[in-house]
Amino acid sequence: MTRKSKPKKMLGDQYVVAEAAKPVTVIDTVSPEFAESIIQWIADGKTLREWCRLPGHPHWTVVTRYMERDKDFMARYRQARVAGMDAIAEDTIAMVDQYPERIQGDRIDPGWVQWRRIQVEQRLKLLAKWDPKRYGDKVGLDHSGDISLIVSTGVPDDTPEITE
Repeated sequence: MTRKSKPKKMLGDQYVVAEAAKPVTVIDTVSPEFAESIIQWIADGKTLREWCRLPGHPHWTVVTRYMERDKDFMARYRQARVAGMDAIAEDTIAMVDQYPERIQGDRIDPGWVQWRRIQVEQRLKLLAKWDPKRYGDKVGLDHSGDISLIVSTGVPDDTPEITE
């Protein structure tokens, strides 16, 4: 008689017995308390998927379907996204203003500086993509004066010349 064992997973050089999956509560709508919590979370510059990963919260697809059904919530969510973008922009200022870490006495850690630079650049690039009118680079063409245009086709004029 063979005994069935739980599936094993390799972890480093050790086998670990996988635990049985815990039952998941399925939530198919968003309560008013959750809706308000989402609005506050997004206005703080955090992501919807991060909020949905918290224990007891609905999956992000449930929230997006709820947004499609509730136009008032969708409008509030969009306003919160604008406020959240401002919060992200303010966070980048705080990141840049933070005094760098030091190593070996008085030397600034170059790895820390690069890591911080990448964090700030990534946030600014996302802001420029999400809201190019507010956070994108201004691309403009200023022109003053007249424009004259002469079109030369190379085709001879076929109007007959009148000779007297």
